[in-house]
Order: sequence, then structure tokens, then C-alpha cells
Amino acid sequence: MKTTRIFTIVSAVVCGALIAGCSTPDSRISRSPEAFARLNPDQQALVKAGQIAPGFDMEAVTLALGDPDRKTIITNATGQHQVWHYVTYVDYQGGVIYMGYYHRFRGWGGPYFYGGIPYYDGFPAQVHDRIRVVFDSGGRVVSVEQEKP
Repeated sequence: MKTTRIFTIVSAVVCGALIAGCSTPDSRISRSPEAFARLNPDQQALVKAGQIAPGFDMEAVTLALGDPDRKTIITNATGQHQVWHYVTYVDYQGGVIYMGYYHRFRGWGGPYFYGGIPYYDGFPAQVHDRIRVVFDSGGRVVSVEQEKP
């Protein structure tokens, strides 16, 4: 009887921690309400929907999409531009095995862990940008590229 109760309590705590660890626009807004308040109403509506548009600053992009998976720099005739990449890892058969900042993965019917690190059956073969955001030298979005649904 005590074992069942302990198991139930531990399960509830673990599930609560997993749910709390998920990053959504609403959770990011609640952690940074002052940044959200600085946005105009149109931008606020986009951020709540997890979308961005040209003119957004880096803080607004982080509120809408979270932290990028990678950051790179492009240097051209107009100067240096920071690029944020939100990526998906794809195996040779075209199956998505990781998508986004938090690990979402598949293996033989489910996730596998090796030493606390996600293990994938068919290891990633390609890194594919789901969303690519280019900022100007002032930190404002100048272009957004994303996959067509």
C-alpha cells in the first residue's frame, strides 16, 4: 500500500516537472511580461500565436519562438547579419527525429536514452532549418524563412 502511494506521488511530481519544463509562448510571456508589454497590439497577437514578422527585435522573437538551436553570422556588402536557426534533424529515410529546442525524438517505437543523452535509431543525417530568422545590424528581423506547411 505504501509503495503504491509513494509511486503515485513520485509520478505526479515527475509529470508536473515535465509539463512545467515545456516552453510555450504563454510560458515565455509570463517569464518576461515587461518585454511583452513593450510590443504593439499586432506584435502581441503574433507572439501569442508563436509567429514573428519583419521588424521584430530579438527579444520578441525569443518570446514567440524560444531560444534558437543555432546562431550564425552572414557578412555581405551591407554588413554583418545575425541569423537564428530553428532546426529539425532528419534521418536518411526522411523521418523527423528531433525538432526544436527540446528533444522530441523517435526510435524503434519510442525514445531511447544512453547516459541521459537522447539516442536515435538511424542517427541524424541532415540538419534542416524549420525557421530561419535574419536580423539587421540593429537587431531587427529583416527576413523570415520557414517551411510551407
